[in-house]
Amino acid sequence: MSHDPLSDVLRSVRLRGAVFYYVSFGGDWAAETPASQDLARALMPGADHVLAYHLLAKGEGWAACNGQPPVRLAAGDIVMFPRGDPHVISSAPGLHATEDHSDWRYTTRNDPKPIDVAFHRGVLRPGAPGPADEASSVVVCSFVACDMLPFNPLIGALPHQLHLRGGELGPWTVQLLDQAVAESRERRAGSAAVLERASEFVFVDAARRYLDTLPADAAGWFAALRDRHVGRAIALLHERPAHAWSVEELGHAVGLSRSALHERFVELAGQSPMQYLTNWRMQLGAGLLRQRQAKVAAVALEVGYESEAAFARAFKRLMGQPPAAWRRAQAD
Repeated sequence: MSHDPLSDVLRSVRLRGAVFYYVSFGGDWAAETPASQDLARALMPGADHVLAYHLLAKGEGWAACNGQPPVRLAAGDIVMFPRGDPHVISSAPGLHATEDHSDWRYTTRNDPKPIDVAFHRGVLRPGAPGPADEASSVVVCSFVACDMLPFNPLIGALPHQLHLRGGELGPWTVQLLDQAVAESRERRAGSAAVLERASEFVFVDAARRYLDTLPADAAGWFAALRDRHVGRAIALLHERPAHAWSVEELGHAVGLSRSALHERFVELAGQSPMQYLTNWRMQLGAGLLRQRQAKVAAVALEVGYESEAAFARAFKRLMGQPPAAWRRAQAD
């Protein structure tokens, strides 16, 4: 495959990781993370979606979200919740944290990261340096934001809960995160940027590893990328989004009949090739509108629409606003 749709999507959805907590635990413990929309309001106002992952830096623990079996964590493991589900990490399965009505996530939003958090007798105490050396378990909690609109096929293609065992990770993944956290704790110049990039990298590496381990009978966007014919079709749509594609021409390019490609594409990607193309054009168009002050007509032409009106109609169907109004709202 000459083109790389996964990289295209990762770039276009604006991954940004900026919030870290370094939590020390002792005794029996449980810490809960709310759903994505609540995290966004507290940590990253304006973000469409916030996903969480936790690195168990020391000790043992368990993690689970609603509807998923708990997974046991060993030192060096990462557990990720790509879809933003509320979840719990704990010293034993089935434990839940004491209900927390404080606003500490809001009040510490702009504090230098990572924020030390001590867990003592069921209470999370942000800003109180925990006895990391004496703690039975230490967890590094990271939160990454991304755009969901107009089109983000990545998040829905990932599982609700993704367990990455330390021995299965790239040899430099945990080392990179450990080094970034250590550097940030020393408050060195530029450490916040290092931590952000490391956080984003861990998510990207997790997505790639999930793609590599998909079972043969899987469906979804990752399975579509891996499929010989549909993956090539998606790569062509990404490579030449402004081209006036037809399903017949696309099928010919990948070695399938029009009907066979349509059926296979819908089976794996959950939408037709032309629906996918429209969605990807809207994603590209939104990026162009956000990045520069080009006229809407010029953006429309660049992503494959012969008229501004046609682009505006398609854009409004997905975003609820015409392109010009949406761009003004992004600048506010």
